[in-house]
Order: sequence, then C-alpha cells, then structure tokens
Amino acid sequence: MRRIDVALGDRSYPILIESGLLGRADEVLGPFVRGDRIVVVTDENVWAARGAKLDAGAEIVPIVLPAGEATKSWGQLAALLDKLLELAVERSDHIVAFGGGVIGDLVGFAAAILKRGCGFVQIPTTLLAQVDSSVGGKTAINVPAGKNLVGAFHQPSLVLIDPDCLDTLPPREVRAGYAEVVKYGLIGDPGFFDWCEANGAALLAGDAAARTQAIAVSVAAKAAIVGEDERETSGRRALLNLGHTFGHALEAETGFSDRLLHGEGVAAGMALAFRFSAERGLCPPEDADRTANVLAEAGLPTTLAGAGVAADGARLTAHMLHDKKASGGTLPFILARGIGRAFVDKSVDLADVAAFLDRQP
Repeated sequence: MRRIDVALGDRSYPILIESGLLGRADEVLGPFVRGDRIVVVTDENVWAARGAKLDAGAEIVPIVLPAGEATKSWGQLAALLDKLLELAVERSDHIVAFGGGVIGDLVGFAAAILKRGCGFVQIPTTLLAQVDSSVGGKTAINVPAGKNLVGAFHQPSLVLIDPDCLDTLPPREVRAGYAEVVKYGLIGDPGFFDWCEANGAALLAGDAAARTQAIAVSVAAKAAIVGEDERETSGRRALLNLGHTFGHALEAETGFSDRLLHGEGVAAGMALAFRFSAERGLCPPEDADRTANVLAEAGLPTTLAGAGVAADGARLTAHMLHDKKASGGTLPFILARGIGRAFVDKSVDLADVAAFLDRQP
C-alpha cells in the first residue's frame, strides 16, 4: 500500500493507494464507523458496477443518486441533505463519498454544511477523481451562473484509492481523467510530462503499474501544493487551475453536460493556454505543440472545434467573467513559460483572449 499524507496540522489526512483496497476497506474505515452502520453516497453507475465490492466492515446504508454532472445541483444537494437528516447523521459521523468528481464535490459540500460540518471520506472511482478532485478539500455545486460557484473548503478525513475501480470505467472517462495527470507534468514536473509521453498509451490501455504510478505521482504533487496553499491564498495552488479558465468556458458553452466532460474541457483548455502563451512570446512554440500532441494522442480535444464549440471569443470570455477565481475585477490566467513552468498572470486583458479565441480552429 502506498501512503501519501496531506499535511494540514490537526486536519492532516492520509491518501491510501492499493489495488483491491475496495474489498478491504474495512481495514481502514473502522475509526470512521459509528455504531454498526455507515452512510455511503454514490451514483447509479458506480453502485451497479462496484457497490458489491465495497467492504466497510459495517452495514452500508446507501444513498444512490443519478449519474452525471447535472447531479451537482441545488435540487440534488437539498435532497441529499434531507436524506442525511432523515438518517439522523450527526456531526461526529462520517459520510462516504463513493464515486467520481461529481459525487465527491456534492457529498463534500453536504458534509461541510450539514449541522455546520461533519466528517467525510473520499473513495474516488474515476481517474480524474483519484488524481485530482478527491484531494484538497474543494467542494461545490454548479449553478446557472457557472461551474463550482457555490461551495466550501472542507477536507476529507481519509482518501481511499483503488486503481482497480478503473477497470470498469468507460474509456472516455479514463481519457478525461488522464488530462489531469498530464497537467501535473505541465505545471511543474517536466520529467513527469516525459513519462506521460512514454507511458500514456499503456495507462490508457489498462496497464496496472502505469495507472498506479500516475495516480501516486499526481496525488503526491497535489498533496504538496495543498499543504503549502490550502485555500489558494499564495498563488501556489492556483497553478492547479491550468487549463481550467478556458476549459470551464467551454463547459459552460456546452451546458455542463456529457457533450464535454470536465477532463475534456481541461485538455482543450491546457492546449489553448499553451498556444496563448506561445503567441505572447512566453512559451516556446514547440512546447505548445508537444502539449497538444500528447493530449491528442490520448484522444482528447485540443481545439474549440474538437471540443464541439463554435462560439466566438466574446461569448466565451463572457463565460469567464463568472469564474470564481475573479478578484478585484480581474481574472488570473495560468500561463506557461514552457513545459513544467506554469505561472499565474494577472495582467491578461480579456479582449486579447477573445481575439485569440477568434483565431482558433
């Protein structure tokens, strides 16, 4: 078993990674079980594919929600809170989030506000959730104005990662999660980007060793960043948003739906961020090309057309104005001076971004 710790003082927690861990979850969930039951929130797809594999060492009381991004909504949040109250969940209890990023975000937010805060455990079942969203305590729902605009920072007490969960994940979901793996190389680890170029195909094809290595390296990178900058106050954690400002605009344009998965939006957004950086003379054009190539070879979109978006720059930058990272009337962009050299730029004019987007295929 690999263990990586998120160092946050008295709120520190471990991330445990091991194949088959789902069936032995009782070995680590014991401290989080009250009485003889534990409430597990999941979605229909995960429960059907993996529910029987989860051994919590206690009676599992499942709350099964619809699958898909639309579940991160006011309506589903309210319904979940009502169900948790009906089950008499207390502040000393832990709720288990058993699913992908949608379930993790929704359950984490519910745990943050239920009775002013109770505990929760993350058991992520998608590659994207395993390498990114399950770690760091960002929880949220989507609202008509934009993605993740209502939420809270609320750290889990434990993250339990079983790479075997990826065996039943649709290939498109694996590819979408792989975008977040590549991101860690692009923001600060050129050696890991090289690893992705060499091993990405094996990871996507199901190679267990490659998947475990990618998860461990990604999680370790995120844990280190979160430990330094839990709430994005110093700017270090903001680097994790590489591709997200562009990507969220693309997701908004496609209705936060299955037309464009979050990881697909991030992939296109990272390619755009590197092209924009190259146009501004910040990044070598060949690094922008390598970025697009490694994503395209994984079957991910790297252009507006590839993401299924035909909107002009003005419309896409209008979506960006609702970005939760906006501060003081400005919107920081994560740009790059090269692979592994991402940085925060608060001087970007959205008019320049709109003109850039108008030139993109």
